[in-house]
Amino acid sequence: MIELSSESSESAAPFPNICNALIILGSKWTFPVLAELAAGPLRFKQLQRNTKVINTQSLTDTLRLLERAGVVRREVFPTVPVTVEYSLTESGNDFRSVLGEMDR
Repeated sequence: MIELSSESSESAAPFPNICNALIILGSKWTFPVLAELAAGPLRFKQLQRNTKVINTQSLTDTLRLLERAGVVRREVFPTVPVTVEYSLTESGNDFRSVLGEMDR
């Protein structure tokens, strides 16, 4: 699942998967980013334009958190200039279903 800390999971909380999921969901901009990426892969500027209210640093931090958690995939294409595209991983799609259930 998701491993965000460098500590051993044996010494962590009794429900490490839930704790990791709550860290991700507790991030201020996780929901808008996941909602935008649910529609399909996007480049950084497209994602920033679509979310409108997220500043550059916050979006960068959120994408890094989601990438470390294995929820978002960052794919670099060798073009000039370099193209970077973000998309949901299989775990990210699992989050979509969880968010859908929460919405219901």
